[in-house]
Amino acid sequence: MTQLKTALLATTILGAHPLTLSAQESDIIYLDPIYVEMTDANAGAADRATSVYVSEAELEAASMGDLKDLFAGISSVSVGGGIPIAQKIFVNGVDMLNLGVTVDGVAQNNRIFHHVSANAFDPGLMKFVRVDPGVAPADAGFEALAGAVTMETIDAGDMLDPGDSFGGRVRLSYGENGDTFGRSVTLAARQAGFEGLAYVKQMDGDDFEDGDGNTVLGTSTDLDSALVKLAYEAETGDRVEFSAQKMQDDALRNRRANFGGATWNPLELYETERTIYALHYENTQAAGLWDPELTLGYSATEVDKETPYDSSGLTDTLSFTAKNHFHLSETATITAGVDYIDKTSQYSIYSTGEKLGRERIENLGLFAQARFEPMAGLNLSAGLRYDSQTFTDVNDVEHENDGLSGNLSVEYAITQSFSVRAGYSNVFGGIPVEDNYLFADPWDYSGLTEVTRGENIVLGANWEEGPFRLGAELFQTKLNNVRTSAYDRGAGSYVAGHADFESKGFTLAGSYDWTSGFARMSYTYSEAELNGAAASSYAVLDYGTPLGGVFSLELQQELIDYDMVIGGSIDAALEYDLDYDTGAGDGFLEKMPGYVVANVFAEYRPRTVDGLTLRAEINNIFDETYADRGTYGNDFTEDEINTLKEPGRSVSLMLTKEF
Repeated sequence: MTQLKTALLATTILGAHPLTLSAQESDIIYLDPIYVEMTDANAGAADRATSVYVSEAELEAASMGDLKDLFAGISSVSVGGGIPIAQKIFVNGVDMLNLGVTVDGVAQNNRIFHHVSANAFDPGLMKFVRVDPGVAPADAGFEALAGAVTMETIDAGDMLDPGDSFGGRVRLSYGENGDTFGRSVTLAARQAGFEGLAYVKQMDGDDFEDGDGNTVLGTSTDLDSALVKLAYEAETGDRVEFSAQKMQDDALRNRRANFGGATWNPLELYETERTIYALHYENTQAAGLWDPELTLGYSATEVDKETPYDSSGLTDTLSFTAKNHFHLSETATITAGVDYIDKTSQYSIYSTGEKLGRERIENLGLFAQARFEPMAGLNLSAGLRYDSQTFTDVNDVEHENDGLSGNLSVEYAITQSFSVRAGYSNVFGGIPVEDNYLFADPWDYSGLTEVTRGENIVLGANWEEGPFRLGAELFQTKLNNVRTSAYDRGAGSYVAGHADFESKGFTLAGSYDWTSGFARMSYTYSEAELNGAAASSYAVLDYGTPLGGVFSLELQQELIDYDMVIGGSIDAALEYDLDYDTGAGDGFLEKMPGYVVANVFAEYRPRTVDGLTLRAEINNIFDETYADRGTYGNDFTEDEINTLKEPGRSVSLMLTKEF
């Protein structure tokens, strides 16, 4: 069976290369994300110049964890919230709600309630994760206003070596902070072109403690996840694949799940469920001008709160994409096609199923993206989209809008060591659906007169000489005419309107590789503005968040003679001066406090026992009490909002056996 590689994630904006042959010859093999990047059909294209690939080893290390573990080490991706149901993901300071998110080609971003996550995924299912910050290509799909996130789940071919017909993997994990016990089983089989895979995972545990030893209420673990995938591939290369996955989290959470516990924020049962179905066709041997790809999918996110609200919120998305890859030459391709999204967000009475309110969008898109290399050292990528959207409000009134989107990315190698790049996109976003927990009240849409547009600029440069690499990147994202919702107490209704959001900043990164290890760092600074002025996390909710400076450092060393890899990391956020003036006594801080969190790990892969891996981690070694910078309310005083803290010192063990 394929042996997973052990690695740390490459820095956000630097290229990645395998380590030397001597390291690869040992039983413990570790590679940079270049291994995953090579599986991307468009790797090396200009629109991938700023992409972030999560390495296979990072996927493995996060397999019994959450999204914070998955994106650890990437300073430009912040994950705040402490627990999966509350984790919000920010890319360059922009909420991932404003990025095009797909799993196995199926559209996600099922926005449901601003106190819970719209994008909770099980890292243990993933074999491929790529983040495109800012500028996304036209074939990334609708709603890619500020970039895209692409995820793919494992299949039987990832579990089996050539010639094998059956195999699998068992994982056990234990985290002492919260007494969290996890177990997962994956089974894979194939015969005569048919493939099948089944995966189940369970995680159970109590509330964890923060760095001060205080129990963080509402953080217990009760997570179930499952995936079934079936496929058939003919000798001609025609491949049809169907997958179904479900993730459930049923536990007592704070009434506002992304806040810490308080007398006004009591524990209540949240029943949450995420479902994804995907049907996909492609030809794995296709070349030339005929290389079609079809994807039909359905995704849904549901949150039920029987007590005390007797409420149910459901947002689901039906999506279809048909595209063809025109391979004009080895260095020139055009991807063109059509995609369709039907998204419904509705609020119902839990006990009776009576629907109280609903919003819906239907969007038909036509797109084309050209990627080519007109001369040695110069890569270009350019794309166009046309989208036609129908938005239906809770009053069953339809709003028709359409618009064009365009993007251009350029990468040029000035010398063998130094390259520069630039990207720009202007993206039609239409009118998004709102939190469905607001639909029980009347709505006034008279102020909803514009469509949202995303405008992104990225400028960067890389230098590489031997084992040294340095990189820098400037970014700016503007979300013009984002949808706002304000409650008019006099009228007793919500009023829709518009505002302009902006996130801007830079990333610096550097790395040094040696024969059996490496050191990497990255630093990202971003600022959030609303209507041209610095704004609080409350003011920019669902658009982004004020992050300031976020720093990441990673070290890893292979001990070849001992079949081990050891390493550590530092995650830090610098103190951030808040320059928005909201008046005295309003509950906001003048500065967000900084923090430094240190982590270490050791992984042992004995050569004498095939497929066995033992991993031990100590996270937050010095018991720092903190809320991740991406956690909502960091700019409020503790009296105003008790932010949801991250775990204090935590020792965890994971055993993996492949067969």
